[in-house]
Amino acid sequence: MLTSEESRATATPMMEQYIEIKANNPGSLLFYRMGDFYELFFEDAVEASRALGITLTKRGQHLGYDIPMCGVPVHASDDYLQRLIALGFRVAVCEQQEDPAEAKKRGSKSVVKRGVIRLVTPGTLTEEKLLLPSETNYLMALARVRGGAEELALAWIDISTGVFRLAETNATRLLADIFRIDPREVIVADNLMQDPELKPVFDVLGRVVVPQPAVLFDSASAEGRITRYFDVQTLDGFGSFSRPELAAAAAAVAYVEKTQISERPPLGLPERQSASSTLFIDAATRGNLELVKTLSGDRHGSLLNAIDRTVTGGGARLMAERLMSPLTDVEAIADRQDSVAYFLTDNFLTERLREMLKRAPDMPRALSRLALDRGGPRDLAAIRQGLATASEVGGLLRGAILPSELAASLTDLEMLSPTLDYLLSSMLAEEL
Repeated sequence: MLTSEESRATATPMMEQYIEIKANNPGSLLFYRMGDFYELFFEDAVEASRALGITLTKRGQHLGYDIPMCGVPVHASDDYLQRLIALGFRVAVCEQQEDPAEAKKRGSKSVVKRGVIRLVTPGTLTEEKLLLPSETNYLMALARVRGGAEELALAWIDISTGVFRLAETNATRLLADIFRIDPREVIVADNLMQDPELKPVFDVLGRVVVPQPAVLFDSASAEGRITRYFDVQTLDGFGSFSRPELAAAAAAVAYVEKTQISERPPLGLPERQSASSTLFIDAATRGNLELVKTLSGDRHGSLLNAIDRTVTGGGARLMAERLMSPLTDVEAIADRQDSVAYFLTDNFLTERLREMLKRAPDMPRALSRLALDRGGPRDLAAIRQGLATASEVGGLLRGAILPSELAASLTDLEMLSPTLDYLLSSMLAEEL
C-alpha cells in the first residue's frame, strides 16, 4: 500500500515524505522524528505498540482509512530501542535535518527535510545502554564462492570494539562455528536462503539470519571494497585470505557502511583464524557442556558463571571467548598456563593489579562511540581514566620477568601516548 503511486499522490506532503523514506528502508521500523518524539505510522505503529505496550492512536486518514500512529520520546529512545532490538526488530532512525523555520521559508506546505542517519540492528550496536559489558556483540557475514568445490567462509565484526575476524568453514561444521562465535546477527546472500544444504542451519538460527542482496557478497569486487574502507591501496600487508574469506569480509564491511550511513566505525585489521586452531565442539555438545549458558539460556549455573572473577568488561568478554574457543596448539596453551601460574605465585601482586583494573573503563567501546559521533564527555573521561590505569599497570609490572604472553601485553601498554593522556587530563573536569 505505501509504495504505490496512488498512495503517494493522495498523501499529505508530510505523509508523502514518510512513505518515501519508509519505502527506502524495508524490513525496519521507521523512527520518524517529529519535534521531541519519534513517531511510527501504519503497520510499523501497530507492530511497535504491540511490542512495547504503548498506546496506539491515529493521525488523519489515508486512502479512506485511519492512519495508525504511536510514538516514543526522543530522550527515552534508547530504552525503547533496547526492547525492540531484544525482540529481533531493526529500526531506521530518521532525523530532522533542518530547523522547521527554514522549511516555512519555502512555503506553508513545505516539509522539514528529514533523512535516515542510522539503521539500528542487533549486530551493529554501540550505545552503552544497548550493550552488556560482559558480552561481545558480533555481526557475522556468511559467504559461499562457487568453484571446483563450493567453499564457505565467515567474517565477524564487533563495531563496539573494532574486532574483525575471518575463518573458512564448511557445511558440516558451519552451525558449530556460528554457535562458538555467538553472533547477534548473521547476514546471508538472499539466493542462499533456500539452499537445501544450508536451510536447516538457517532454520535453527531463526531471526538472527538476515538476507541481503547477493551483490554484497561478490568476491570479484571484495578486495576493492575492503581497501576502500581501510583507505589503503592493497591488502598485501593484511595477510593472505581465500576468495570466500574476502567475500565474507567485504559483505560485513558493506553492511556496516549501510547501517551506519555517513559514519565509518574504526575497525582493526582483519585477523584470520584457522579452523584447526580451536577445538571443534558440535552445537549439541556445546549446549550440554553449558560453557557460558545453561540449557535454559541463563548465565547463572554455567561454567563461566562459576569461574568468572574478572573485574573489567573486556576481561569478561575475553574469558567467555576463551571458554567458547578452546585452543588446540600446545605451545599457545602453555603460554596461557604460564600467565595464570605467574599470578597464582604472587597473591600480593595479583590483588594490587585487580584493584587497579577495577578502575579501568571500557576504552574500546568508548572510542567506538566517539568515532561514530555518539560519544560525549563521559567517553572522553573513560579514555583518560583508561590511560591512567594503563600507566599504573605498566609501572607495576615493568622490570618484572614476565611470561611471553604477559610481556607482549606490557609492550602494548608502553606504546600508549603520554601526550593524549596530558591533553585529556588538562582539558576535562575531574569528575564527569
